[in-house]
Amino acid sequence: MSTAQVPAHPSRLSLAVRDSATMLRRNLLHARRYPSLTLNLLLTPIMLLLLFVYVFGGAMSAGVGGGGRSDYIAYIVPGLLLMTIGSTVIGTAVSVSNDMNEGIIARFRTMAIHRPSVLVGHVVGSVLQSIMSVVLVGAVAVAIGFRSTDATVVEWLAAFGLLVVFALALTWIAVGMGLVSPNAEAASNNAMPLILLPLLSSAFVPVDSMPGWFQPIAEYQPFTPAIETLRGLLLGSEIGHNGWLAVVWCLGLAVLGYFWSTSTFNRDPK
Repeated sequence: MSTAQVPAHPSRLSLAVRDSATMLRRNLLHARRYPSLTLNLLLTPIMLLLLFVYVFGGAMSAGVGGGGRSDYIAYIVPGLLLMTIGSTVIGTAVSVSNDMNEGIIARFRTMAIHRPSVLVGHVVGSVLQSIMSVVLVGAVAVAIGFRSTDATVVEWLAAFGLLVVFALALTWIAVGMGLVSPNAEAASNNAMPLILLPLLSSAFVPVDSMPGWFQPIAEYQPFTPAIETLRGLLLGSEIGHNGWLAVVWCLGLAVLGYFWSTSTFNRDPK
């Protein structure tokens, strides 16, 4: 006599993956319906790229070897790619703040879903948007003359991995900023250092051309090691200690942002 098969219950991991995929789809749909925020944030690095190349490039190229506008394009593109990530994740902070203040999170808390999936959806969606934005800015850079002919396949893969890890780290920080902000405007203001810090790094001029008292600040902040590592991978310049500094900054910011975000999100609302 045959016995009826009892359907296996889905595992905790499979439920978490399913709920996270649902939240990711929700956030991507929101981004598609409201593209103006992403477009506005994306235009900033593109406008800076065109401004510094065609307006300041001839004069500022003297500070990076004097090779003219083509050398300056190669110099600033790695910094602008990372700046693109910083500007894109500001939209994540705004999106998280909107969710917290529109009541949808309170609704999610009452549903039988994997609780961290709400944050995971935001994070994965933000990383995907950041990489797509980087590809678009990179395409504009190639169109105006950027070339990386000496980089090997391994170096290109390492550069892509650095961009993804950097985007992940900044996204977790942006999620934390969105969670603690009382409204979307405050979230945008709180996340503004993520786009201002590249201006105080080696993105546009070498660190050694800055005032002596400011050089340590510019050299050891999160963006400069990542920029110099990306330059080394794509252009063959010296990476030195910047490689491990970039990795330490990425891991440190990701861990800090993760625990900050999850502890804030799991806190019972008052």
